[in-house]
Amino acid sequence: RAHQLALLAQATARRSTLLIAPTGAGKTLAGFLPSLVVAHTARERPTRGAGLRTLYISPLKALAVDVARNLLMPIAEMSLEIRVETRTGDTPQSKRQRQRLTPPEILLTTPEQVALLLASPDAGFLFGDLDTIILDELHALAPSKRGDLLALDVARLRTVAPALMTVGLSATVAHS
Repeated sequence: RAHQLALLAQATARRSTLLIAPTGAGKTLAGFLPSLVVAHTARERPTRGAGLRTLYISPLKALAVDVARNLLMPIAEMSLEIRVETRTGDTPQSKRQRQRLTPPEILLTTPEQVALLLASPDAGFLFGDLDTIILDELHALAPSKRGDLLALDVARLRTVAPALMTVGLSATVAHS
């Protein structure tokens, strides 16, 4: 779709972008396309270390779990060796610890979990190689205290990973 190609072009130029499109228009896949393209290219020309490269933040833990499940199909179709995991309040402590020691390439989570991870002493290690943040459902987060928390999270992430690119995704909003 045109908006997916446009977002990919912006990401290729390393421009942070906000994509506003109706529900069902493929916004989430568009948000992940730059990361998948980079992973595909890196498979042919490895240039970076392993670790957390893409952080997807959603206001709903159920959405993060659904997106993780839906993301596995294009990853398999591209034959990419990418570990995709979720982290929510329900994630077992053993998995949380493993994620901090050996982070997945793509982590799907909530603003509260990002705040907890940023407060840990190993936040620099965990987020040091972070390349892209995908902020989903921004229209639901922006006007709330959770949106304020998210803005602080992103500001802190930018200090840890200064070259970070941000992709915002939002449903179509009415003019007011």
